[in-house]
Amino acid sequence: MHKILLLESDTELSQKIQKVLKDADFDLEVVNNSRDALKKATSGSFSLYLLDVETADINGFDFLADLREKMDITPTFFITSLDDLGSLSYRYDTSVDSYIKKPFDINDLLVAIKAIISKESDFIKYGKFKYDALNKRVILKNKDINLTHVEKYIFDLLLRNLETEITKEQFFEVMERPSEMALRVHINKLKHKLNITIKNVRGIGYKLEKI
Repeated sequence: MHKILLLESDTELSQKIQKVLKDADFDLEVVNNSRDALKKATSGSFSLYLLDVETADINGFDFLADLREKMDITPTFFITSLDDLGSLSYRYDTSVDSYIKKPFDINDLLVAIKAIISKESDFIKYGKFKYDALNKRVILKNKDINLTHVEKYIFDLLLRNLETEITKEQFFEVMERPSEMALRVHINKLKHKLNITIKNVRGIGYKLEKI
């Protein structure tokens, strides 16, 4: 079951949203202020943040910017009455996934939420990154990390076999010019570009550990 954190200061609207989402079998955590929402977000795991932008304590933009600085990449959907959300979103650079303007049809909100969660199910999360396994894209804050063809295949192999030792021979199968030296170069470049730890398993190969 997908778990959603709902932050909505309007009690009547919050109750309407809760009913529709619970009827759709979503698990909900509900708060009416940003400070409580921040506590929930940092202590739990959610499939989606559904945030009212205009809250009295911390506005939705600053709230999300704080989470993004903490490398929280949870998909986020804004609820707002602002007229120019596009420019404000750009200004705050919060990497919001989508938004809906008040007033709105609750069923339209449900459709939009299902679309985001369905899209996110195609991704693998690893630390601060999202990985599009189908297209071998490594994504940070909605931007692709520039990896070479071979680096993508090596990362794919590591991530699909998380915490499992992968032999040099397995890596050689995805390399154009396989050799131990070339493999070390690719691994080191991958570690540098993504700032991750790839463990050298002496005499065997490498493995990627959970973070």
